[in-house]
Amino acid sequence: MKPLLLLFFVAALVSRGDFSSNLPVKIHGVESAVRAVMTAERDLRDIPLREVVVAATGRQVMDLQPDKVPADAAARDHITVAAEKLLVFLNAKDSPVRGLRRINEASRHVEEKLLDLLNAGSFICGYPKTGAGESQRSGYPDLRLEHKESGRVYYLEPKLYEASSESSTLRTFYYEPKDMTGKISNDACHLILGIAHDGKDGVWQFTSWRLADLYDFRVRLKAEFQASNKEFYQEELTVSKSK
Repeated sequence: MKPLLLLFFVAALVSRGDFSSNLPVKIHGVESAVRAVMTAERDLRDIPLREVVVAATGRQVMDLQPDKVPADAAARDHITVAAEKLLVFLNAKDSPVRGLRRINEASRHVEEKLLDLLNAGSFICGYPKTGAGESQRSGYPDLRLEHKESGRVYYLEPKLYEASSESSTLRTFYYEPKDMTGKISNDACHLILGIAHDGKDGVWQFTSWRLADLYDFRVRLKAEFQASNKEFYQEELTVSKSK
């Protein structure tokens, strides 16, 4: 196993609290575990997503080759037609995204309309199942597209973004490896459909789209320790409060 992927496994297992003797690297104590996570974050800064996926799931990220693979050409063309229709749908006066307070609230409508448009002709489109066999909307990837004749699979993630932020370095993508709730169960091409808007809240004009192949896409690990209000506001932690 490559050293960087070994660190990736350590970080993933540490985040789940799994410190069993079956770990690829034995970790003894919290201090060692934290230092392992810090090392993983430092070293996993420029990693191809395809290597992360195969390390986490055993599944390959395939290169989209429309010039060589007929199913890939058909998938690209199918998504292109759907994307054009999606823009018309989003910009219509009676679009369900009109009047929403935040652009994030529009994501559900985009995903559902795109699924409807793609589930046609030579393709089946649906929500990918988790490792436990359950339907789950949250988490990467959003949609699973399959070419009926060849059985070739495409994972598709629609993303809304403000056109002026195309060169922004703020995080807009994350992938969290999980055994039972992970949704990558096939060797597949991984695609992002970016849909740009003008940033005018509630009356957005959707201006363009871009389809990206994630075969050469690179990611970085951000390790963090999390807590919720339930953990914050326990009586045993409270030293004073209002009467």
